[in-house]
Formats: sequence, C-alpha cells, structure tokens
Amino acid sequence: MQEKKNIGKLFDRIASRYDFLNHLFSLNIDRYWRREAIREMLRSAGKVSEVLDVAIGTADLSIELLRQSPAVHITGIDLSDEMIRRGKQKAEIHRLADKIDFVKASALEMPYADNSFDVVMCAYGVRNFSDLERGLSEMQRVLKSGGQLLILEFSYPENKLVAWAYDLYFSHVMPFVGRLVSRDKTAYSYFYQSVKNFVWGEQMTPYLKKAGFNHISFTTLTFGISIAYFARKD
Repeated sequence: MQEKKNIGKLFDRIASRYDFLNHLFSLNIDRYWRREAIREMLRSAGKVSEVLDVAIGTADLSIELLRQSPAVHITGIDLSDEMIRRGKQKAEIHRLADKIDFVKASALEMPYADNSFDVVMCAYGVRNFSDLERGLSEMQRVLKSGGQLLILEFSYPENKLVAWAYDLYFSHVMPFVGRLVSRDKTAYSYFYQSVKNFVWGEQMTPYLKKAGFNHISFTTLTFGISIAYFARKD
C-alpha cells in the first residue's frame, strides 16, 4: 500500500483525534486488550528491566505495562512526530516521563545494538510496516537471548456472523466517522484495508519463525477481533 511509505505523515495528520477515535471505535475494549496482553506476557517473561515499544504512538501499551510492572524502563520508537509529542504529554500526565524515552526511528532500521532489550512489544503497528519480514527481523535482533516478543494486532473473527458485522463496521462506519471527526479523507479507509490485507492467526507463525523466533503462540480476544502474539528469542 502506498500509505505505508508515508505512515509517519499519515499519523501526524490524525494524532489530535487518535486516542478519542481508538476508544470510540472499540467501545473502550482496546483497554482490555492491552491489559490482557501485558498480563499474559509478564507471566512468562521472567525478569524484565529494559523494554522496547515499537510504534509506541501515544504510549497506551507502555502505560499499561508500567501500571502492571512499575520497575521497568521503556524506550519507544515511532515515525510520527505528532504521535510522539502526544505520547510525551500523556506520560507526563501519568507521571511516567522518567520511565519512557521517546525516539523518532524506523522499525525497519532500529538504532540499537543487538541483544539490547528484555521485551520487544508492538500494539497495532506491525501491519503498517512497509516490510513485515524486515521489521520482525529487527525486533529479533535487538531482543536479548531468552527475551519475550509481544505483538498486539487486529485480526478477522472466524464466526461468520461476527465477521460480517465486523467487516461492515470496519469498511463503512469507521471510515465515515473517522473522516468526520479527524477531517482526514483517507486515513480510516486505509486502516480498514491494512487489516483486511494483513496476516492473522496461524498465518503469522511462518513470518515469526523466519525472523528467528521460537515458542510462538497467540491468544484471540473478543471473538477474534484482536489477537496477541507471543514468541521468544532463544
């Protein structure tokens, strides 16, 4: 998709309404998805000190991690200046500014040494990578041996009735409301296409294996609307 080549600019345009629309479209269930994904990740991650949040955006996933594990330090990368700015503001509001470092950087070329982080995580960002294989390989490279990967992403429900309603909502309601509220003509149509054309469930497994991850599993959330992937670097 052409939008993926300029994904930072796309998120710059909608940053001011991003959180509002996220919670609106998900009926606030996105908070539950993050909470459950972090909880399950921490059960098996062992000792966690340094964490990388890829496509950190406005820092919702990082804030949830710090709520459950206050001792960690997080580095967050993103390509959008406006999302980073708003993420910093949110971290300050939650008195977490000293816990999260925001860096403008690409997931396809991370400015970090091999084996730097105990956990690498990404919420609703990997489908925006212009090169999925390269992005996953970079995640594996900067993750320490024995480290934990968490990817939270949208998927498609297996139940046909739920899938029909989901498709209708994502293809018509969400783009219309998104255009109305964000005043951006293309962003929320792109989001629908990015989910529809992405891999999910078992389809993700070969990509993770090729990148060098093992112990791969996933958990579906809310009828399969969202999915949390877990993997390790041996």
